[in-house]
Amino acid sequence: MKYALLALPVMMLAACDPAPEGEPVTRTRIDGQAPPASPTPSATATGTTQVESACRSIIFEDTPLTHCLASPSRHTVSMDLSPSGAAPYRSLSTYSKSRSGGRIAFVMNAGMFDDEGKPIGYFVEDGDRLQTLSTSDGEGNFHMKPNGVFFGTGDTWEVRTTDDFLANVRDRPDFGTQSGPMLVVAGKLHPEISHDGESRLIRNAVGVDERGRAHFVISNAAISFGKLARFYRDELGVKNALYLDGNVSTLWNPSTNRLDTGAPIGPIVVVEKKEQPE
Repeated sequence: MKYALLALPVMMLAACDPAPEGEPVTRTRIDGQAPPASPTPSATATGTTQVESACRSIIFEDTPLTHCLASPSRHTVSMDLSPSGAAPYRSLSTYSKSRSGGRIAFVMNAGMFDDEGKPIGYFVEDGDRLQTLSTSDGEGNFHMKPNGVFFGTGDTWEVRTTDDFLANVRDRPDFGTQSGPMLVVAGKLHPEISHDGESRLIRNAVGVDERGRAHFVISNAAISFGKLARFYRDELGVKNALYLDGNVSTLWNPSTNRLDTGAPIGPIVVVEKKEQPE
């Protein structure tokens, strides 16, 4: 266990609308060169070797998105917050310096946090619960009920509403992060999300389909809650999808040399490639 966090009271969300102070998110390359207009959807050449990407660029209702797919047969999922015994990473740039990109499929920010970058909701890393489940009411996106939890153990990953998780999940998972609001619940859009509201930011989310695959989506342009939710329901056929954050949303995709920078983040989800049998 890296360290234990005491249960935190509801704190000002440093990661939800309205935008926190800080630099806007920029799409950069890890090699310092200017990025392409959008990430390569399937594979990119490195010398003579083709490196497969888990992410693809698509357009949905005139908005560019990056869709990254994690499959239990090919990937592992984990959470990370900080180096052992240290303060949270606060950026994918800092995190990338601690890891070789060889096994990394992709990495995203994964949940809302306080001013120090610590999660304000349920958070489990390597089986250690660093923050308890929050059922409190309050302001901001996190408290737009129903909110939910993305969690999993081994090859089984799920998204559930907070109430469902509290009532039915008895064993502590290997990983978990709580955020809000839910975008799609049992195949229906969140009741308080409008079709295409005025609030538009760079946003990211996660949903798990009926085959157990985790679909991570980050917008490459400002997007409303409603449009992002419809993409999960109508295009991906995902019945339960969870909003992760907005304005600070970032992606590291080593296969396309994409490494986003911007305002400080908190929890991080790490998707790694399994070793495949020859």
